[in-house]
Amino acid sequence: MDQGMTITDIKALNKEQNIFAAPTQERATQIMNTIATRVASLDASIYPLFEQSDVSTQKLIALVAIMQTDRLFFEFVYEVVREKMIVGSHELADSDIRIFFKEKQLQSDKVAAWTEYTLKRLGRCYKTMLMEAGLTDRAPGSRAILKPILDPELEAWLRKHGMDLMINALTGVR
Repeated sequence: MDQGMTITDIKALNKEQNIFAAPTQERATQIMNTIATRVASLDASIYPLFEQSDVSTQKLIALVAIMQTDRLFFEFVYEVVREKMIVGSHELADSDIRIFFKEKQLQSDKVAAWTEYTLKRLGRCYKTMLMEAGLTDRAPGSRAILKPILDPELEAWLRKHGMDLMINALTGVR
């Protein structure tokens, strides 16, 4: 997109060339739709920053896009990961995830209707996203929370776009 392509252009390219190396065309379309939603959640001024950033910052930008499009995941990072960083408990345990979902089940009939299998799978997905973004280590079971160092340009971009809560969520700030 930074090179002038539109989402429609990229969707067509994905259909022709399977640019995400998905096992099926259906999965390629699903990946493209997810990415398009995430890209659309951020202002286009992020593209040059993304292009010039190191991989660690690119991963954080991707995580911000996920948090922009998935409120429950944002709440998890903000309420669980951020709070652990604030109190100095730099360990994310499976019990933390279970407690978070139990609280959300009390707050939402939709979440309350989810099966135990769905909650476990979603918890694994959350741990994977945090690990891939560099916010946790890869240890099985409990994972160490790794407080990221935000690139000053990314922090400035987030502030300029009213995303101070994202900064707080990622860095463990009140």
